[in-house]
Amino acid sequence: MATRHLHQHDLAERWRISERTLERWRWIKSGPAYIKVGGRVVYTLEDVESYEAAQRQTGGAQ
Repeated sequence: MATRHLHQHDLAERWRISERTLERWRWIKSGPAYIKVGGRVVYTLEDVESYEAAQRQTGGAQ
């Protein structure tokens, strides 16, 4: 099974955030893991989904 990759533009659209936000997150070492090859940045779909799961919050006051 082939690994699916998302480009920065694709991930920004998926999360409805700016590409600049993803760039800033990489700069401060935050956000999902990424791969940089030849100056291009891609995210594996597996890493994106794992990051999303880790960000999941439960509702309710504490």
